[in-house]
Amino acid sequence: MAPIRLGIDLGGSKIEIIALDSDGAELLRRRVATPQNDYQATLAAVAQLVVDAEHELRVPARSSRIGIGTPGSISRATGRLRGCNSVCLNGQPIREDLEQRVGRAIRATNDANCFALSEASDGAGQGAAVVFGAILGTGVGAGVVVNGSLLEGPNAIAGEWGHNPLPWPRDDERPGALCFCGHAGCIETWVAGPAMVRDHLHTTGDVRTTVEIVSGATAGDAACQATLARYEERLARALAHVVNLLDPDVVVLGGGMSNITRLYTNVPELMRPWVFSDRLDTRLVKNVHGDSSGVRGAAWLGN
Repeated sequence: MAPIRLGIDLGGSKIEIIALDSDGAELLRRRVATPQNDYQATLAAVAQLVVDAEHELRVPARSSRIGIGTPGSISRATGRLRGCNSVCLNGQPIREDLEQRVGRAIRATNDANCFALSEASDGAGQGAAVVFGAILGTGVGAGVVVNGSLLEGPNAIAGEWGHNPLPWPRDDERPGALCFCGHAGCIETWVAGPAMVRDHLHTTGDVRTTVEIVSGATAGDAACQATLARYEERLARALAHVVNLLDPDVVVLGGGMSNITRLYTNVPELMRPWVFSDRLDTRLVKNVHGDSSGVRGAAWLGN
């Protein structure tokens, strides 16, 4: 019997575990609330999920392969987490501590990498040689998968396009909003969900959610249509930069903004003037696994 793969998605509000067989079929899924501001309790919760999953699946204890997706990333220099919005995790050697608790090696990477690996393995990017999986949500992140393997890089930051500046900025886009990373004008400050809300407020003085802006645009509201058009054009420039650097076969979008259907028609056309080629064959597609991509990608880490 091939080993079961366990994937764990460590989020700020929930910890989820999934078990996949060798073909990627889901065998089990469970979740618990994430202990707040308590690192040791978080470790205990993850370890208990693993024990319970193996018991329920009736597989030998400590026989499953485990991958975990984390907020932030693990520093190659220190082996400790950095950049987590769950601040109790920052500076902690989470992989080492979990390995001690579960009694085996664990593969760990950030949640954007897990998203990309999931969609490349058996999602919207399946079969493609190079997949760029971009999350457009509260923040902006991405992962890169090449020939089925996750590309992380010597600094463990491959795919961190959200903290590059918006390319080809116009005069009215300089210097841009301040990003939490300390710089201004990052891609994240232009194409994350809150960026659309801020842009609409700045232009119209009207507070609307992203859903309301998209609905308004569909209904013919001129101001909402203009906001959405600006968003699409900026996203096109940002993704064209990726194509010029990486030339992926497919770009898979995830996160809340990926639910805007018209992006998949409009953005590729808007990308063309910025791509250094006489044609654009990179496909822009929506994810297949939705909110499950993170935990499924963590399981695929355990290959």
